[in-house]
Amino acid sequence: MLTDKIAVVTGASRGIGREIAVTLASKGAVVIVNYNGSTAKAEEVVKEIQAAGGRAEAVQCNVSDFSEAARLMEYVVKQYGRVDILVNNAGITRDNLLMKMSEEDFDAVLNTNLKGAFNCIKHISRQMLKQRSGRIINISSVSGVMGNAGQVNYSASKAGIIGITKSVAREMASRGITSNAVAPGFIDTDMTAVLPDAVKAAATEQIPMKRFGSTRDIASMVAFLASDEAGYITGQVICVDGGMAM
Repeated sequence: MLTDKIAVVTGASRGIGREIAVTLASKGAVVIVNYNGSTAKAEEVVKEIQAAGGRAEAVQCNVSDFSEAARLMEYVVKQYGRVDILVNNAGITRDNLLMKMSEEDFDAVLNTNLKGAFNCIKHISRQMLKQRSGRIINISSVSGVMGNAGQVNYSASKAGIIGITKSVAREMASRGITSNAVAPGFIDTDMTAVLPDAVKAAATEQIPMKRFGSTRDIASMVAFLASDEAGYITGQVICVDGGMAM
C-alpha cells in the first residue's frame, strides 16, 4: 500500500498517465494529476479518483519549461510537505522518417519527453535528499531500447530517459532514493488507436504474446516500483511489452 504517500504524475490527464494516477490513488497515495493542455480531462481524472474515495488534485504545468517545473515542485512541497513518488510520464510524438523530420519536431519531442523528466527530477532532488527517501519512476519505451523506424526523435528521447534513470540511481541511492524506468511496448491507448489496421497487425507480429498490452499493465508495474517491496530495486529498465524487446 501507498497510504498517505505524495505522488506527482506528469502527463496524467489521459492514457497511461491517467491509469497510473488512478492506480496509485487506489493504493492510498495522494496524487497530483499534472497536465499541460486539457483542464477538463485532468479534472475528470481527479473526480474519478475522488469518487472511489481517493485524494487528488489537478495542477497545470508544462514540464518542458524549466521554471514551470520548478514552480510545480515548489507548490507540491509547500502544500503537502514532501514528494514521495515522482512519475515522469509526460510525452509526445512527432513521428516521421529522418529525411523528412523537421528540427522543430525533433526539438519538441526531446524537450517534453527528455528535458521534462530532467526538469522534474532536478527540482525535486533536493527535497528527496533531505527526506532521505523517494521513488523516481520514468516512463521510457521499447523504442528507446530497440529503436524504431520513423521515431528518431522519440527513440532518442526514450533512450535518454534510460540514461537519466541509471545516472540518477547512482547519484541518489545512498540516500534511500530509487530511480527506475518502465519501458512499455505497444499499449492500447488513444495514441495507438489511430494507427492503421495494417500497422497494428505488423506490430502484433513482433510481439511474442501476440497482443497489445493495457494501461493497467504499465500502472501495475509503476505501483510496484513505488512500493516498499521495491526498495532494493534501482537503476533498472523494466520492459512491459509482451516480450517484444527481449
